Amino acid sequence: MKIGIPKEIKNNESRVGMTPAGVAELVRHGHEVFVQHTAGEGSGFADSDYEKYGATILPTIEETYGVADMIVKVKEPIEPEYPLVKPGQVVFTYFHFACDRPLTDAMIASGGVCVAYETVQLADRSLPLLIPMSEVAGRMATINGAYYLQKTKGGKGKLLCGVPGVRPANVLVLGGGVVGQAAAKVAAGMGARVTIADISLPLLRRLSAEMPPNVVPLYSNRHNIERELPQVDIIVGSVLIPGDKAPHLITRDMLAMMEPGTVLVDVAIDQGGCFETSHPTTHSDPVYEVDGILHYAVANIPGAVPNTSTIALTNATLRYALALADKGWRKACADDPALAKGLNVVEGKVTFKAVADVFGLPYEPVEL
Repeated sequence: MKIGIPKEIKNNESRVGMTPAGVAELVRHGHEVFVQHTAGEGSGFADSDYEKYGATILPTIEETYGVADMIVKVKEPIEPEYPLVKPGQVVFTYFHFACDRPLTDAMIASGGVCVAYETVQLADRSLPLLIPMSEVAGRMATINGAYYLQKTKGGKGKLLCGVPGVRPANVLVLGGGVVGQAAAKVAAGMGARVTIADISLPLLRRLSAEMPPNVVPLYSNRHNIERELPQVDIIVGSVLIPGDKAPHLITRDMLAMMEPGTVLVDVAIDQGGCFETSHPTTHSDPVYEVDGILHYAVANIPGAVPNTSTIALTNATLRYALALADKGWRKACADDPALAKGLNVVEGKVTFKAVADVFGLPYEPVEL
């Protein structure tokens, strides 16, 4: 199979779809790999690193898409890439269709086969291709929240960990999954007082046993969340419903319950955001203010640490990329139910129910 790795063109996205080590494995399996010129540069990988392992370097994104049977990348195609996707071409990447109707319509029209990292799901309901970036995003959410809590950045002027004789900041984490746990651990490690809220009682019991003493698990409902808001300094929103839009756990009217300068970090923005007042931002313009409350809603948080993120992502995606390349998408998905759940749009049909439902589109089960 011919596999293309284009350069990411989303704002300040320096990750790349595969490391040179991943390319080496694809070549070892007998596949041809085409990497766009400087695609890996932002992650610390030179063209020569890819060439050393048998990749061919192509000068343009058009040539990279044009030659490939399968595209492996990091972020969803953006508008200039829409016409580059060919009928029958596999595109293996993060899509987050449920919050992007134009992307959904474009991929339906393309006739391509869209395999979404974020909906590949194992039998235990874990999301193996979302986990590594969730681990990065959760850690970065706390680090960025602490940064914007500075007065010079629009925050309250509090040091997350406090100092002897001065209370540390209060952090509320909404969602106890991979992102939430990572955010809570970093916040706790920095000395903050942390509350982590979720609706799963078994999860809350586990978190109570495993988290540091300065992390308090809390059952998530509107009443409990509202009680936290007057004293909270940072809120990390990390709620995920695989393939579907995130629920709004912080509504516009709830902003009035917080002190000015409170920082909201919406890690769920890729799926529409879990704060009603969220809209996507970029690394070059990451924050905005609503009613005195600072919002950080960068849609590709792990892109700020591309070397770490690219290596972690390739570690997770490579086995699935090899299956798709070795067997073709039909047999690979037939053999692996987890990978089959990644099929969101196939040759003009929506094959992931949550995406069809959110836009009122016809749904065709992937089995058909």
